[in-house]
Amino acid sequence: MGIIVVDLFITLDGVYQAPGGPEEDPEGGFEFGGWQGPYLDEESGESIGAGIDRLQALLLGRKTYDIFAGYWPNQGDQPIAVKFNAVPKFVASRTLTDPSWAGTTVVTDVATEVRSIRDRFDEIHVIGSGDLVRTLLNEGLVDRLNLLVYPVVFGTGKRLWSGGAPGAFRLAEPPKVFPKGAMQLVYEPAGEVVTGFDMATDLPEA
Repeated sequence: MGIIVVDLFITLDGVYQAPGGPEEDPEGGFEFGGWQGPYLDEESGESIGAGIDRLQALLLGRKTYDIFAGYWPNQGDQPIAVKFNAVPKFVASRTLTDPSWAGTTVVTDVATEVRSIRDRFDEIHVIGSGDLVRTLLNEGLVDRLNLLVYPVVFGTGKRLWSGGAPGAFRLAEPPKVFPKGAMQLVYEPAGEVVTGFDMATDLPEA
């Protein structure tokens, strides 16, 4: 069985909306599209690229899929485009019937179908796709949560943790800090959240 890796660019206040461009996703009146660019540097780019090199399939939500399908097939021999265009792609949608991006399969029942998809590849990556990620988290279908955290806050926008089931995570890799202030944190599920800890009575004695 392979693993499902969620790759998410996220702000300090948990916003993942429209990192790549001004018009990427203005839903809800979001005015800060294209916020990731000023914090990109060679080291973070290499780390992102290494993750893309490892992926064997893409699993995307419908909105992210539409953005990618409208962009990557037109980018020629750019390395990321070559990779994304070549690998199998799965899009979660109940309405899409004729996907335009070659190599795409539509997933209508995430809870059932993604389990079988995970058996076919070593690494399946989910990029962006916040609604889909929440569903995968609730279904216990996220094996790695790869967060690129950027030193910026907006106070508005789509947030990954705006509902859903509670859960605990543990670090799966040492954190990486990049020159322009971004940090990469890779987590894996660690079961249920432990609560009820009383700082006044439960701390060990020095």
